[in-house]
Amino acid sequence: MVTFSDKWEVDQISFNSRLLVGTGRFETLEKTKRSIKLSEASLVTVAIRRLETQKNEKEEASLLSAIDWKSIWMLPNTAGSKTPDEAIRLGFLGREIAKSLGQENNKFLKLEVISDEKYLMPDPLGTLKAADYLIKKGFKIFPYINTDPILAAHLEELGCATLMPLGSAIGSNQGLKNLENIKIIIEQASVPVIIDAGIGKPSDASKAMEIGADAVLINTAIASAERPEIMAEAMKYAVIAGRLGYLSNPQTSLIKKANLSSPKKGLPL
Repeated sequence: MVTFSDKWEVDQISFNSRLLVGTGRFETLEKTKRSIKLSEASLVTVAIRRLETQKNEKEEASLLSAIDWKSIWMLPNTAGSKTPDEAIRLGFLGREIAKSLGQENNKFLKLEVISDEKYLMPDPLGTLKAADYLIKKGFKIFPYINTDPILAAHLEELGCATLMPLGSAIGSNQGLKNLENIKIIIEQASVPVIIDAGIGKPSDASKAMEIGADAVLINTAIASAERPEIMAEAMKYAVIAGRLGYLSNPQTSLIKKANLSSPKKGLPL
């Protein structure tokens, strides 16, 4: 087995795993815990609105206490925000929750502004507005965006810590539907690119890594599987396989005819 150090960084904080995992849609808390453990994720995203509106305080507390925040970084997210103002408010609340868990230096925030209730496409102008404000307040923004290379460039110029283009519609498990634009974003970015939303199978995760993505974020594909713990582990290995494939610099250019992979020497005439 090939062993090497392949850590990646955000805001000078390094991570061992290139798989990020979400905590929504799981049937039980126990399945959430097991899936996160088997995924070996270094970053776990938590919807702040879900915590804020939780009716059962014990259930809210159990979600936060179920995860070992000493070894995993929280990535608060503003899921459910329809306007920049809502996202900004949830961002500050998320920062306080991270601090309460002992992550005093955690400035991360996954920024989602989604006003489209039917297709759940991210709002580009709302995202830009919220990102601009939050970056000035010291947040390290992970913006969830459509596969728009121009928007990605503007957000990087603003100072976003990463870029998070969607693979396909959120929660759809459809895979990488706009591959060429994703490739352009990866090519042009000088910050980590994390493919978020739409990854449905381990092969999708592997493909994302093969084209040069720095990481992937997966929730629905794991949580909706009949056996989410197994899917979490499958995604872990798929990400590793895709990353190794990318680093191997595969020779995939088309040729006009087949080429023998074995030597002719020693074959009978």
